[in-house]
Amino acid sequence: MVNTVERLNQFQRSVIIGTVLGDGYLRIVPGRQHAFLEVNHALSQQEYVWWKYQVLEGVRAGAPKVRNGNGGRTAVRFHTKQSEELTEIKSLFYKDSIKIIPKDIQLDPVMLAVWFMDDGSRCRESDVYLNTQQFDTESQLILVEALKKLGLETTLNRDKHYFRIRFLKKSLPKLFALIEQMIIPSMRYKIGLESVETTRRGRLWRQDIVRHSKQLEKTVCIISQTRFDPWPRN
Repeated sequence: MVNTVERLNQFQRSVIIGTVLGDGYLRIVPGRQHAFLEVNHALSQQEYVWWKYQVLEGVRAGAPKVRNGNGGRTAVRFHTKQSEELTEIKSLFYKDSIKIIPKDIQLDPVMLAVWFMDDGSRCRESDVYLNTQQFDTESQLILVEALKKLGLETTLNRDKHYFRIRFLKKSLPKLFALIEQMIIPSMRYKIGLESVETTRRGRLWRQDIVRHSKQLEKTVCIISQTRFDPWPRN
């Protein structure tokens, strides 16, 4: 992997943090200095993988590839180049190779939308969750407070031996208002809207993804009067 990489823009940074909150992992190869991001989703979510790949232009490495994993699971994945900025983010979100949540985390709508596309679920109309079972209770309580700063009331809900975050019914309109414009077509089922499945493949299919990612970035710039940066850099 090449060490040199373009600097992240704010949109990319938010997408990466949302991914780390969800299913993504930051890793450092033994003997290397900086971290890279690994994006890995089920084959059924390949459009979502390609969307992330498009968003991370200038940072990404090879194109997404299909891989057969343990238990017969087929996944689509790609990774970014190594980056000093990703190493900085990893230092905030990992302790002894275990994911944690920084105490001073500040979420923005892009982070929340990506996090929800990764780990959000809707069991019934009013039962909406973020599946945060990978985090310890302390980290989950930090996330509850961070969501409160976005005007979202949540609670911890026991899921067998672990906990996950449940949105209170009164906060659902606010949640969907914050993230709806940023949910890609094939993931709209997660917020109770009809999913738009793209059946085309090849160049035309990827052009649709490019078009959506560029429209989304423009939308974010318009609706976000404040450019969020949870950890401003000097």
